Formats: sequence, C-alpha cells, structure tokens
Amino acid sequence: MAPARQPFHLLPGAADSPVLLHVPHASRIVPTEVRAGIVLDDEALEREIDHITDSHTAELAERAAIASAVAPWRFVNGLSRLVTDPERFPDEREEMLAVGMGAVYTHTTHRERLRAPDTDPQPLIDRYFHPYAEAMTAAVDARLAATGRAVVIDVHSYPTAPLPYELHGAGPRPPVCLGTDAFHTPPGLLAEAEKAFAGFGGTGLNSPFPGTYVPLKHYGEDPRVTALMIEVRRDVYMREPGGPAGSGLTTLAAALAALVDALSRRDEQVARP
Repeated sequence: MAPARQPFHLLPGAADSPVLLHVPHASRIVPTEVRAGIVLDDEALEREIDHITDSHTAELAERAAIASAVAPWRFVNGLSRLVTDPERFPDEREEMLAVGMGAVYTHTTHRERLRAPDTDPQPLIDRYFHPYAEAMTAAVDARLAATGRAVVIDVHSYPTAPLPYELHGAGPRPPVCLGTDAFHTPPGLLAEAEKAFAGFGGTGLNSPFPGTYVPLKHYGEDPRVTALMIEVRRDVYMREPGGPAGSGLTTLAAALAALVDALSRRDEQVARP
C-alpha cells in the first residue's frame, strides 16, 4: 500500500539556493475528521477561517519564487492552522497557550470556544504537527548540505486592527513587521529585509508579532541557519478579513523576490561565516 500523501508541500527551487520560504498559515482546508471536533457551526467556522488565515501568502511566495533570479525553495502548509499550528511550541513553552492557541487551538481569535474542554490534542499533534516539523527539519538540513547554510523566511500576514487573541496587540502595526530572533537573525539579514520592503510605508520590528521560525533541531544551536519572519499588514494587499487580493500583492512579490536574490548571494553581511 502506498504511504498517505502528507498535507504539506516542499516545492523545489534552484539547487544552489540557501533560501527556504516557509508558508504555514495560507490554507483554509480543514479535513472532515478534524472538522468533527470543532464546536463552531459552519457559518462561524468560515468567519474564523477568514480571520485566522494568512490569505494569499502562498501566492505571494510563488510569485516571488518565479520572479527571483535564483529560485528559492518553498515549504507550504496544505492545511489550515485550525488543524494544528506548526509554528507553536508543542509544550508548555508556548506563550499562546494563555489564550487557548497552542499547537492545537481550543479557542478562536475572539476568545470563543473552538473545541470542547475535554479535547485531547495529542492525536492531532501526532498526526499533523510532528510529521510537518520533521519534514521542515529535513528541508533545512537539505539546504545546509547543498549550500552550507539555510535562510528561512517566514511569510505571514496580519490584520489591520488587533484581534482579541493577540498578546501584543497594543503595540505598533506597521505595513510590514519583521520578526527576529537574537540568535538566528544577523544584522545583515535584517538590513536586507528593511531595504527590500522600504517602499510600503515603513517596517517595524517584532510588533505586533515577534520572533521567527526555526526547526527545534537547529533552534539556538546552529548559526548556519538564519531566519526572519515577514508579517504584511493585510490592508497593504487585500480586502479584509478574507477577501480577494489587490494590486499590492504584485509589488509585495517583487519586494520579496529582491530579498530572496540578496540572500542568495554569498555575502558575509547576510550569512554568518
């Protein structure tokens, strides 16, 4: 019997590209068996998916990859983050547990009940979270083996107005928020991103969403893995909360492609030696 097809996709780039565009929150798909454990009615669930999905970010990454001189690799989640959120810690280290939004959400963006109080998250973590993490780790390892370094660029979006679940929603909400990590985001990487996205009305750091994604195997351990999160405020490119993309998507893709090309160069200011 053939193995089950995994609900995530590693889309190849150039063999000599160190860049991996990570798109974890673009999908609206909730499998039937997972839907059965969600207490919202269909209308409320669609509303929640509108709010929680980083709409059009997979298309943003695809357009950027096509426009790049050296095509990056892309790792794209094929399922909604309402199934599991691959960017959360799967244990007590996760600060979003405070609002019921750890690796398996129990509450919505508006702090309403999403799953029953007695829901056991472990089956979802075992079925979806761990295979995703293992595949993403393998993708980073492959870039390290091929190029000697890996640059993970997280592609996200966020709402213009804060939602009740946000722990840091009172801070600035710039057109482009750049999430950084003290160990994995060297100054040169941040500088290239600030340059690439300078034309959208300003960039900010770690507000309203801080940090970036690095597989746990490499997190805080391997300086060859560098990382940055890009959070685009949704009014820059789409109609909120879950509407179509506008012309801003094209200009964002050009900016992301410029960043990818800058990071693809072996530049000591961008990549750690």
